[in-house]
Amino acid sequence: MTTSTALLLADLTGVAVFAASGASAAVAKRLDLFGVVFVGFVAALGGGIFRDLVIDEVPPLAFADWRYAATAAVTAAAVFWLHPQLARLRTTVLVLDAAGLGLFTVTGTLKALDAQVPAVGACVIGMLTAIGGGLGRDLLTAEIPVVLRREIYAVAALVGSVVVAMLHALDRAEAGWLIAAAALVFGIRLVALRRRWSAPVATLRPPRGPGL
Repeated sequence: MTTSTALLLADLTGVAVFAASGASAAVAKRLDLFGVVFVGFVAALGGGIFRDLVIDEVPPLAFADWRYAATAAVTAAAVFWLHPQLARLRTTVLVLDAAGLGLFTVTGTLKALDAQVPAVGACVIGMLTAIGGGLGRDLLTAEIPVVLRREIYAVAALVGSVVVAMLHALDRAEAGWLIAAAALVFGIRLVALRRRWSAPVATLRPPRGPGL
């Protein structure tokens, strides 16, 4: 299997995973079939569309290659019809979401680097590729985006992006190492969920009264 084929499969797997995550959130909000598919599409492809626009690749791959849109739409529609069975699989959905985070972090960062974006910018693009769909999903379903809450989510993607950039600089961006980088993001996210790690939150103190 060539590297390009492996990246395509990783991309499509990530699309399916995030489409399922977005569709599940839309089903929970009791949206109709079109709404579920639309939210699934945004969750799956929003980050990739952002990435392609930033690196000046137009039209974005989500529109240029029918396999991306088809994968997102079919997966979201399947979740709509099968959601009673999937509702009991919350843990599985979280695990799949963590896997998608790792896959999109790697492919997004690598594509930015291949487009000659400097390493720092490529890391930011890789992180936003991974979390962009989730941002769109949460905004469409009237939720505070998970990346802005206490959970370790965007941080895990940023760590993975830095690792990919380092591998690229060392000329070691081979399939095995990239899989390891995706696994690192996946592991950080799962451990954070299990141990309930969180980023610091500002402490709100009641205002002082006059003269205090």
